[in-house]
Amino acid sequence: MHSSDKAGPSGDTSGQRERPKRVAFLLIEEFALMSYASLIEPFRAANRLSGRELYEWKHYSIDGQPVRPSTGVAMQVDGKVDGNLNIDMLFVCAGGNPALFVHRPTFAALRRLSARGVVIGGVSGGAFLLARAGILHGYRCTIHWEHEPAFVEEFPDLAFERGLFVIDRARITCAGGTAGLDLVTELIAAAHSPELAQLVSDWFIRTQKRPAEGAQRAAISQRYRVSHPGLVTALEAMEANIEELLERDALASAAGLSLRQLERLFKTQMRTSIREHYLRIRLDKAMRLLRETDLSRATISIACGFASTSHFSRSFRKRFSVSPGKIRTLR
Repeated sequence: MHSSDKAGPSGDTSGQRERPKRVAFLLIEEFALMSYASLIEPFRAANRLSGRELYEWKHYSIDGQPVRPSTGVAMQVDGKVDGNLNIDMLFVCAGGNPALFVHRPTFAALRRLSARGVVIGGVSGGAFLLARAGILHGYRCTIHWEHEPAFVEEFPDLAFERGLFVIDRARITCAGGTAGLDLVTELIAAAHSPELAQLVSDWFIRTQKRPAEGAQRAAISQRYRVSHPGLVTALEAMEANIEELLERDALASAAGLSLRQLERLFKTQMRTSIREHYLRIRLDKAMRLLRETDLSRATISIACGFASTSHFSRSFRKRFSVSPGKIRTLR
């Protein structure tokens, strides 16, 4: 057990003295430290602010050995994950390139824990491990936006949602980053009281509650720093139509502009052309698929709206100064 700081003002008015909820963290090599911290810290704060041991936790790895997070500093664990852990909830914390993670004993342990009724969560890229273990079927889920293209390509039948987190019965998935704070305060509110959850939120200077379905990324107008509504609409249409490309005339029509007006907006506000920006979006997706999947180049070229593999390869090399094949060797 690694909980601490028991004394403090109480945010839980109930007189019940239930045993602490046993929370476990399965740490996968290169897990994102921010994602992990935003999960565990609210549990620690709930203990301190309630003056009670509401939560206790332990850490595990796939082999019982220390794990290096995104910072590269090794982190000690309590042991090796297995299907007989005496826990109530397990969070699988995975970052880096979770699409490449294959470890059958870990998948078997997750299935065993699932069969025993343990609530299992996937954080950042953790949903990949849950899906590979076969324990996400029939559940709604989400994943960090960076891993979304590869995840959706590999698991097209899952009920994927774009949001900060999803709580669906015995499955929890979280996009990672600071979304863990939103998730855990929601869990604390449900298990104890909204008042305690608010105290935890205030403790971490979280002044605005974000809903589960909140956006993972800033709005397009903020990301590209553009304000013209027609241009925003065109950019949204591009990002929503990558495999089946829209013609420039169709983009202009959707934006409520003439093609000449839309071209002028791209030139003055985006410093590029419609064609070049659309190509950049498609190649960025292709880069993520190459890094995080074993899909063939032909499949990736189709998924990213290219008529031929040769056209895709030429465009990719021109943009990134490296061939698609080379990217695979650098994973």
